[in-house]
Amino acid sequence: MSLTVFPLVATRKREEFDVFEALLETLNNNHQNIQDGDVVVISTKYISNSQGRIVNLEDIRPSKKGNEISKKFQMNPQIAEVILRESDKIFGGITGFVITSSDNIMAPNAGIDKSNAKKNQVILYPNKPYLIAEQIRRKIFLKFLIHVGIILVDSRLMPARIGTSGIAVACAGIEPVLDMRSQKDLDGNLLKVTFQAVIDNIATIANHKMGEGAESKPFAIVRDSGAKLTDRKINPSEMAISPDQCVYVRGLTNT
Repeated sequence: MSLTVFPLVATRKREEFDVFEALLETLNNNHQNIQDGDVVVISTKYISNSQGRIVNLEDIRPSKKGNEISKKFQMNPQIAEVILRESDKIFGGITGFVITSSDNIMAPNAGIDKSNAKKNQVILYPNKPYLIAEQIRRKIFLKFLIHVGIILVDSRLMPARIGTSGIAVACAGIEPVLDMRSQKDLDGNLLKVTFQAVIDNIATIANHKMGEGAESKPFAIVRDSGAKLTDRKINPSEMAISPDQCVYVRGLTNT
């Protein structure tokens, strides 16, 4: 069977809400269902909205460090302060963008987003994304008695590439990577370091169909992905490496 993606149009919600209930409502409105073995992909911004992870910039009072970041990278002081609060580490940046890391997720501006938010507001990354993904997975099992994978997807600029790609911020019920070490390539050579980023690949495919603008498609069902589902708890360390182990970070900082 060929992989198929079903993006789902959802009603826009402004206040905090229950994502699982919103999923059930969206499935009904789109005349779709979830099948055993499916992977349900959900926008991180939709999760953040459900948690009320929206900041009014007018309420932010920049600190001394926030003002320093603002001047250095020529950006709004309130946004610079939010970036500082949301980051574990700041690597550097350019005008308007700060390269940060939080919970081993590297992103420009700590992943905060002004799109699909009201004027003078920004949307932050969701709180406890792995827990949220696991809770949704369990609720789907209890409701439908089926096993599914859950991926929370965000869009991300990739190094030296134009445009954004999907990236998995968290997952549940699905093996995040495929260890291909010791397998052979077409010429019989042993693969020594190759891991396939299964959930990032699925996230990118789904994100392509979910859209980046006014599509209002925060959910997608990915069917026949070939991914391995699991009941075990996924550890965030399985999906990301620390920046000091990243070939890009190490390579650029050692020049």
